[in-house]
Amino acid sequence: MDYPALNKLFLDAVDRYANPKAQFSKTANGWESISAGEMLRRVAGLSKALGELGIKAGDRVGIFAPNCAEWHVADFAITGLGAASVPVYFNESADRLTYILNDSGARIVITKGEAQARKIAEARERVPGLEHVISVAPPSDLHGEILRYETLIATAGDADVAEYRRRAKQVSSDQLATIIYTSGTTGEPKGVMLNHSNLSSNAIDSLKEYVFLPDDVALEFLPLAHVYERTVGYGYLSRGVSIAYLEQIEAVAEALLQVHPTMTAAVPRFFEKLYANILEKGHRETGLKRKIFDWALRVAEESVPWRAYGKAAGSGLQLRWSIADRLVYSKIRMGLGGRIRTFCSGGAPLAPELAEFFWSLNVPVYQGYGLTETAPVVTANLPTANKVGTVGRPIPHVEVRIAEDGEILVKGPNVMQGYYRKPAETRDVLSEDGWFRTGDIGKLDADGYLIITDRKKELLKTAAGKFVAPAPIENMLKSCPYITNAIVVGDKRKFVSVLIVLNFTAIEAEAKRQGRDFAPRSQIFVDPWVRDLISHEVERLTASLAQYEKPKRFALLEQDFTYASGELTYTLKMKRRVIEERYQDVIARLYADVEEPRPQHQA
Repeated sequence: MDYPALNKLFLDAVDRYANPKAQFSKTANGWESISAGEMLRRVAGLSKALGELGIKAGDRVGIFAPNCAEWHVADFAITGLGAASVPVYFNESADRLTYILNDSGARIVITKGEAQARKIAEARERVPGLEHVISVAPPSDLHGEILRYETLIATAGDADVAEYRRRAKQVSSDQLATIIYTSGTTGEPKGVMLNHSNLSSNAIDSLKEYVFLPDDVALEFLPLAHVYERTVGYGYLSRGVSIAYLEQIEAVAEALLQVHPTMTAAVPRFFEKLYANILEKGHRETGLKRKIFDWALRVAEESVPWRAYGKAAGSGLQLRWSIADRLVYSKIRMGLGGRIRTFCSGGAPLAPELAEFFWSLNVPVYQGYGLTETAPVVTANLPTANKVGTVGRPIPHVEVRIAEDGEILVKGPNVMQGYYRKPAETRDVLSEDGWFRTGDIGKLDADGYLIITDRKKELLKTAAGKFVAPAPIENMLKSCPYITNAIVVGDKRKFVSVLIVLNFTAIEAEAKRQGRDFAPRSQIFVDPWVRDLISHEVERLTASLAQYEKPKRFALLEQDFTYASGELTYTLKMKRRVIEERYQDVIARLYADVEEPRPQHQA
């Protein structure tokens, strides 16, 4: 099948839908929108300016900005010239920013935000190939060094739009569209080369079975620098869906209530925190309200086979669910904006128990699977074919097979062109006949649904030679209301253990219910009652595991893992090597009485 270039996808949507509210942005006056026609005018104006600055087909242009309307404007302006965009996460470190710009050979960078403009200005001496910086509303003291975005697009008119359309028609679907640098949970980041067809095929095929309505609004809060949100965004735009851009993921709860989106893409960490917040809020209730909340949770659990798996339900259960929905579940959905029709989950495995919980509340969560190298979607659950506990079936035109060692292999129009300037690394993962080695372990069930076991590189091997997949165990533990986060450790050790981040609020609420008090809060970490509580929960939640998979010991951590500390990627996946290095002393103490001391890593 032939797929269009991204710019044709965009132009066709502008002409077909003429969306009067194509892009929403948060301003001091609230959420304001612009039409698809105005978006096209801005794209044409910026594309013309880039051409006048010397950008031509094959060149690379960086985008260093948070989620914003200008992000997509810049993207289509760049690719409309046949050039390739190089997205950089808006909060990236100066060193990685410099590495990405130098490695990609970016000639121009387009940015938004004072912090981003200043970081680029400070890094310019270390990026000799960088010719110009274009910034949305740059700081006044940097005007001489930075070209102003608003000035470049100000006078764009019909003639510029016509010229953009003419140029965009000359861009072919096999031209390079972007170089996306992997977030780097392990090793040096690699530039993934994706052409127009890689991205447009995914935007078309992954959303083929979804129904889109004229008043649909999508909230984009995952970084557009990551291929997951970006490709979903192409899908929205190509179907006339309005997009509301959220610059800070921390503001998502407020944005849901303000924007009232009908669909959004998220990662498991979002659902884990949402689940914890629901329980925390419910557990703060007292008296009759608390009894109703607890009863509603029991009804939700009883409803899982019906609501999540489509099994038959008796009239009594249906009646109880209807009452619980009116009293509790509907209020939870209102807290999500009241209009959510579709949540897509990707980026990492979602615990089946978590998916079941949301489906039982009539909050549909469709889990999929993909990688940057596959643009990204490989498999997806859909409204027409969904199986909780899996990541869905392969999307149209994508093939999946399982290698002898369990590794997932992928072939299709979405598979990358290779790693930029890294032919050896490309050959390691991409066969001559087009099969990509994902590095993930999984299996296909009898109905063709894919089940992810773990990352091949993240499997732990105990001293006895037993392989342990940490992610499923961590997901089990994170379903506990007293546990905010968990990481399983124990590679080459006698047994596996786990580092646990506590949910202080939930533990304090339970302690108060039992007439206990913690003053100061630091007492929680040494209190025997807390350790007994967590020990019981770990044993309960991992009871179904094999003996060698069960964590034998645990340590309590005082703070959660964060991107700022370097422990998470910008899609909130744990960087295991970094965390294990940071807590090596804590881990060593877990094994102090059963193993010889290990040599410490040198800083």
